Amino acid sequence: MIAAGQLVSPEELQSRTGWAITPQGACKGEVCVPLEAEVLRDGKVDLQAFAERLGMPLVHDARFGLWALGPESLGGRALTTAVAPELVLPDLDGKPFAFSSLCGRKVVLTAWASW
Repeated sequence: MIAAGQLVSPEELQSRTGWAITPQGACKGEVCVPLEAEVLRDGKVDLQAFAERLGMPLVHDARFGLWALGPESLGGRALTTAVAPELVLPDLDGKPFAFSSLCGRKVVLTAWASW
């Protein structure tokens, strides 16, 4: 969702993200997340407080005054950083190889799965 300000109406939030602000909190389908009082200001949703509560990325472009709200990660499946986790796999000789040993180098990682 791209917004022209940090505060948006509950109706705009719902129409653009699917999250409805209800007395139970923010609800989308069967999921409801309780909200703290600071999420609502003057009848509007504070995107920064909302994003923090729901684990959504939020980027502010001060030059153009725009806010970009990313997808929720309530299940922990969205990337929160571009830093790769440590990964150690056997090399062709069966010895452990840590990808962190390539730190500082450009690496192309190709993965394949039969399914």
